[in-house]
Amino acid sequence: MSKFPWDLSIIVKRFPFFWEAAAVTLTITAMGIIVGMIIGLVMALFRISHNRFFQYTAQIYIFVIRGTPLLLQLFIIYYGLTALVTIPPFPSAVIALAVHNGAYIAEIFRGSIQSIDRGQMEAARSIGMTHSKAMSRIIMPQAFKRAIPPLGNQFIIALKDSSLASTVTVPELLLKGRQLGSSSFKYMEMLVIVAIYYLILTTIFYVIVSKTEKRFALGSREQGKIW
Repeated sequence: MSKFPWDLSIIVKRFPFFWEAAAVTLTITAMGIIVGMIIGLVMALFRISHNRFFQYTAQIYIFVIRGTPLLLQLFIIYYGLTALVTIPPFPSAVIALAVHNGAYIAEIFRGSIQSIDRGQMEAARSIGMTHSKAMSRIIMPQAFKRAIPPLGNQFIIALKDSSLASTVTVPELLLKGRQLGSSSFKYMEMLVIVAIYYLILTTIFYVIVSKTEKRFALGSREQGKIW
């Protein structure tokens, strides 16, 4: 009977070695999501603006970013812009992740905003609210609630996409797994550890998003009972 090819005990022994890499992965993801949400919100407002320049700017941005792979965008930022500016690996990964996610988040926000009944804006304007005040106080809070489920999915995708940062030597989970696999000749064991970390992190994200969604839904029902 042939010997089992992998040493599963290594997984337990080396598992703690990945804590720092997991922290780097979470940092890249968090920063990419935060900046991506800012970009996405701005581009969503551009998309629904009556200004043609803003509309075309957002449309071109979304078309280009969604039509090209994240890895290519990362390489353009890290390698392609060296003639103009040298960007270190970590900021390059954050910028690429933020710009990439911003295009998808823009469409999420746009769809959520446009799903709100136009009558609410008209009612707000009829009582003297400015367009910007009506957007910030009435439209956007409702749109954000509706955007939570697709935003949660996008956050989980961003977490997994952060693994591409390993291609520009950012010391995140996948690069750590490849390095330890190369030095110990235990590639499968190291990759299994990486997979377990990603499963744990995505599960945590999923639980947070689910609880946030339920909390907002409960708040809406309670508000409805009050009124």
